[in-house]
Amino acid sequence: MENVAFNNIITRRSIRDFTGEEVKKEDLMLLLKAGMSAPSAVNRQPWSFVVVEKKETLEALSATLHYAKMLPKSGAAIVVCGMPDKTKIIDLAVKVISGISLGDYWITDCSAASENILLAAHALGLGAVWTAVFPNKESIEAVRKILAIPDDVIPLNVIPVGVPVNLNVPPIDKFKEKNIHWEKW
Repeated sequence: MENVAFNNIITRRSIRDFTGEEVKKEDLMLLLKAGMSAPSAVNRQPWSFVVVEKKETLEALSATLHYAKMLPKSGAAIVVCGMPDKTKIIDLAVKVISGISLGDYWITDCSAASENILLAAHALGLGAVWTAVFPNKESIEAVRKILAIPDDVIPLNVIPVGVPVNLNVPPIDKFKEKNIHWEKW
């Protein structure tokens, strides 16, 4: 593939095996910039991020999150959090005009930010994987407690980021033509 952006998308993989090396601050900042470059409904940007670098915090999160056992070996983690109440005035105006509430769009918006982080990590030669927190209430409360996240902020996921043990893992071809429908189902 000659198109760098397209190639980055189709070669990205979920990486769960890390060397334990630290992730450079400037790389973490690039990942956060990529996350914040995601589209959001009515440009609400209902996200906030917690960057975790301390091994003891990564271990505490790993101990409570079933699908995040790789956290202690990652160099860092980014917790993508949703802020459903961030712009109530905009939501109220949209609801009055269109009858639609934007309250639940934080999930979609934060998912787009998460995907940008995953793609940016791959572009930087780092590994990353989405580990779910939301909608599991126990996981949400555990992450809130460990990271002192306020009650009106919802952790969507924890993204372990690090130097992959194996840089030569081939991508999985997920394209399935049977999943495509033209004009109608």
